[in-house]
Amino acid sequence: MSALYVLYRGPLASCNYDCPYCPFAKHVDSPATLRADRDALLRFADWAEATMDRRLSILFTPWGEGLTRRWYRETIVRLSHLPHVDRVAIQTNLAARTRWLTGADHRAAALWATYHPGQVSRASFLSRCAELDALGVRYSAGVVGLPAHLAEARALRAALPPHVYLWVNAAEGHVYSAAEEAEWTALDPRFGDSVRPHASFGLPCHAGETAISVRGDGTVRRCHFVPDVIGNLYDGSWEAGLRPRTCPNTACDCHIGYVHLKPLGLREVYGDGLLERIPQTFVHRLRELTPGRI
Repeated sequence: MSALYVLYRGPLASCNYDCPYCPFAKHVDSPATLRADRDALLRFADWAEATMDRRLSILFTPWGEGLTRRWYRETIVRLSHLPHVDRVAIQTNLAARTRWLTGADHRAAALWATYHPGQVSRASFLSRCAELDALGVRYSAGVVGLPAHLAEARALRAALPPHVYLWVNAAEGHVYSAAEEAEWTALDPRFGDSVRPHASFGLPCHAGETAISVRGDGTVRRCHFVPDVIGNLYDGSWEAGLRPRTCPNTACDCHIGYVHLKPLGLREVYGDGLLERIPQTFVHRLRELTPGRI
């Protein structure tokens, strides 16, 4: 059975945080947009449940915060129990309570959590992380590498359990000195992957071959960053569009994009922690601590 990575993004763009580096900060979706997002997500979940001829790994990458919406929580629980779904994960600010995850299969469900200093206290974020540890849910935690965030990032790393991977995203538009890069790399050994855009034009990529990007209406593209449409999820036309491809863009500077560039070998680095951004070395540590739970 072939495997497929699916990145899904519906109409949702609302967020409960007001981060100055985010264009969707404190955006409020209309009731009509929320209904459309819910309906689109449920349609996607129906497709995933019926698509049993492939092993699926699914990452929800909403523009806004999904876990404050009931339909995202329920969909993650639902998909986590499907035998052909290896992973179902979501990018989240971890503001929502975590008890809903008691109903999920923790071998499949995972979170990619971002700490936003200035929007939430470190103690509050860490309390959510502790809840996930108690539940046995795998997760990564990270920050945007702004100079003003460095002290908080160091404190977060010191407080997190050693088995939890702390990632750092290079701040858009910030040029890092060698000393700054070294400071952030001390916290995240993979920071070098993020700090400079990867020249990608003409390089072979898994995107469009074993990874796809799906919008709420079912439009399928090879990835979030290439506008060319290769088909639609719901009429089956996307399958004929799958084939080995090279990147048409000059550079790739987002983790959910460059992680699929074949020459970088990052699928081997992350293994089955790819979608929730956990390198295999940290996955192994977590398995040792929670045998049989992930």
